[in-house]
Amino acid sequence: MTLVDYLLLNPTVFLTFCTLIGLSVGSFLNVVAYRLPVMLDRDWKSQCRELLELSQTNGEETVFNLSQPPSRCPECGHRIRIRENIPVISFLLLRGRCAACGQPISVRYPIVEATTGLLSLMVAWHFGVSWETVAALFLTWVLIALSLIDFDHQILPDSIVLPTLWLGLILSLFSVFSDAPAAIIGAVAGYLSLWSVFQLFRLITGKQGMGYGDFKLLAMFGAWLGWHSLFQIILLSSLVGAVVGLSLILFMGRDRSIPIPFGPYLATAGWISLLWGEQINSLYINWAGL
Repeated sequence: MTLVDYLLLNPTVFLTFCTLIGLSVGSFLNVVAYRLPVMLDRDWKSQCRELLELSQTNGEETVFNLSQPPSRCPECGHRIRIRENIPVISFLLLRGRCAACGQPISVRYPIVEATTGLLSLMVAWHFGVSWETVAALFLTWVLIALSLIDFDHQILPDSIVLPTLWLGLILSLFSVFSDAPAAIIGAVAGYLSLWSVFQLFRLITGKQGMGYGDFKLLAMFGAWLGWHSLFQIILLSSLVGAVVGLSLILFMGRDRSIPIPFGPYLATAGWISLLWGEQINSLYINWAGL
């Protein structure tokens, strides 16, 4: 009996495995969301110093990447041990505080871990034991990382978006979620559609309504899901963005002049379309009587 046969006969084992993997990946995504922007900032500054022929600062000569230095408490410098880094469980056992100094640990860490585990479970449940699940899990994890980074820093790193876009085009050769012609047209149309809106908005208002990362993110969804998914994703993201944005302004007193990143809304809409896009289109067609 092969592993695939075993998982097909034991769906509970498969779903549990995907959930546990999701929880572990969620812990890693917390690291990515914090460290990758710092790494990019250091790289940009280093390039500027090299261009201006300036010496490097001592503070940025130390190794800093996704694995080094080891995770530590930002307050006391206590190195996080393995048993203190178990997704969700360690937070509960430590009662949300550092084991050394007792400072509160941000609740965001277990929330991201639990959310990643839950979304991974939903993907596995939806697609079952298949290559679609493997691809959809990867895309889900990428979208979580991008949403966190965009929320914190208003950037969507090319180092994540572009390789994922190319992966979507490669998958289209095997018709995993879309065929190659639909994926190629989707990537082009996804970029140009938001780019056109951006240029029109800037022409009318003199302001920039969104960043270039949003164009690339929609192009990425076009490459993964095909051109026919783009209108649905734009509509869903605009709806979610409008509701959340108005809620932040009306109920939380957010300053209207502070920009709200659009990436998390695009990511949410794209993930919904990944799982239920066809069902949503069918409901709309039936409702419209087409």
